[in-house]
Amino acid sequence: MIILGLDPGLAITGYGVVEISARAITHKEHGTLKTSPNLQYRDRLISLNKQLKAVVKKFAPDCVGIEKLYVHKNVKTATMVGEARGVLMLTIARFPILMYEFTPLQVKQILTGYGRATKTQVQNMVMRMLKLKEPPKPDDAADALAVAICVAQTYPPCGKAKP
Repeated sequence: MIILGLDPGLAITGYGVVEISARAITHKEHGTLKTSPNLQYRDRLISLNKQLKAVVKKFAPDCVGIEKLYVHKNVKTATMVGEARGVLMLTIARFPILMYEFTPLQVKQILTGYGRATKTQVQNMVMRMLKLKEPPKPDDAADALAVAICVAQTYPPCGKAKP
């Protein structure tokens, strides 16, 4: 079973792909989907859509986990992240894939047992669970891997949704 995790953002969206077998959870890939601030806003959203489609086609995940919007003090930033998240969710919704959402607090709770864990504590747990030699970089990709692990631990087994 393949699980894709997403940490939404307009400039940088992190993604992480893990595979679940009867015996283990293994790291497949992690990275980022980036958009240029030099592009028009709508073109940045279109770019996110195209990049995510390519990741989905490459890995054919059985399910996806996406982080819920953290309420920012900056309303403009929160709105832009929310719109980028909406594009990501719509992109996934066009495939027969189950989608699960997690708040940052839930991710920390599931991975570390403590909802107020630090970013370093979460990254260390991701590294340990996936048997990585060093914490995944950048932070956006590490957060996406954490979301993918949350899906694996919370919704096993996640099967393909019916179209």
